Amino acid sequence: MKQFDAAIVGGGIAGLVAAIDLAQAGKSVVLFERARELGGRAISVKKNGAIFDLGSHAIIKGGALHEIFQDLGIRMEGGSPGTNVSFLWNNKVTHMFKFLLSQNLSWSGKMEFIKFFKTLTKFDVDSVPAISLRSWVEQKFSDPMTRHIIYAMLRTNSYAQAIDHQLAGPALRSIARTTQKNSIIYIQDGWQTLVDQLYDKAVRSGVSMITGKNVTEIEHDGIVRKIKFADGQEMDVTHVISATPPAVTSRLLGDAACNSVLRWKEQARVIGAASLTLSLKRLSAPDHFAVLGLDQPVYFINQSKFTRLSEDGTSVVNITKSNGTGGTDAKADERFLERTLDLIQPGWRKEVVARQYLPNIAVAYDFMNLGREDRFPGPAVPEIAGLYVAGEWATHGENLADAAAASGRRAARRVLKDMEAVRKSGRETIVV
Repeated sequence: MKQFDAAIVGGGIAGLVAAIDLAQAGKSVVLFERARELGGRAISVKKNGAIFDLGSHAIIKGGALHEIFQDLGIRMEGGSPGTNVSFLWNNKVTHMFKFLLSQNLSWSGKMEFIKFFKTLTKFDVDSVPAISLRSWVEQKFSDPMTRHIIYAMLRTNSYAQAIDHQLAGPALRSIARTTQKNSIIYIQDGWQTLVDQLYDKAVRSGVSMITGKNVTEIEHDGIVRKIKFADGQEMDVTHVISATPPAVTSRLLGDAACNSVLRWKEQARVIGAASLTLSLKRLSAPDHFAVLGLDQPVYFINQSKFTRLSEDGTSVVNITKSNGTGGTDAKADERFLERTLDLIQPGWRKEVVARQYLPNIAVAYDFMNLGREDRFPGPAVPEIAGLYVAGEWATHGENLADAAAASGRRAARRVLKDMEAVRKSGRETIVV
């Protein structure tokens, strides 16, 4: 096969960002994606004139993805819901401000929440110790309902249902950005528009992209030597970015062949979610456009209120149940989401034009948690020179899509740094 300076395994956001950065730095790059299309969990599908993303995706202004996409010239057109949401508590939907003024929250609880909300944008996240989210919240808030609200806000930003494991600092940093006006962007015509732009950018930058190509092994002897494919082909290469989950990267190396990757795999906590997306002819409660569950781990959003997601004016809505890091019953989750929708949009069942139920989305293959021995995995794999990792799980404090984009750029920059060090030293490669 043709020789390249670097190969990337995985064509999601992390892999595409890394490929573009390397190519724009003058390196020859090839990207392999096992699926027939690029984008990973950022793809969109069309159903009866409606555009469905794989769950509910949003961009946070000022986050890593927003800044990197701006740098790459990616257009991010869409609308923002603001902070005007409703709460679901005890099977009743109530506007946030009305709920905060009600007897559901004690006077001291009201003061705690107002103080937290007012200071959040100026909050010194770096001062938060390495403790769990539960420990931090219970130290700061005495009112049980205030805690419910804080947990729900933070869960909506990460979909993590793991307050005993989730690090408080990164979670707070993420939510702080979303409290500012118009800080969230729901993308017009779905996230496929972003994937298509990244593809075009990669092509113009000179990246060779091969889909439907299954990488089965990254061969190494402490130094990356080649990659092998399911069809029996091989390619010599000295720099590889694996933009895949830690379990996949570990398998490509032969599982026990690399202590760091094996440790990242074993310590990873996968965030799962059940997601129901619908195209509805009519909404019975249009004011319920964003509903946050306080006593149930759910989030409802009518994205069509802020942006275009259908060809004929139907409303595209999504309701997601955070499942934490354990397994759940797919059918039971579907019934639960349907019953919850009965509370938020009564009569919705008669208005369905199209439907998409995803019983167990892997929202993230890991997140900043107390059980990670390596707080910041990657981008370089310590035991194998020329091997790098990227993906939302390889976060250095970012969240979800922000982590994917940031990790892709981190990996590309580390590759360039190592290549430059090799060039200056005159050696074949660097042994870490």
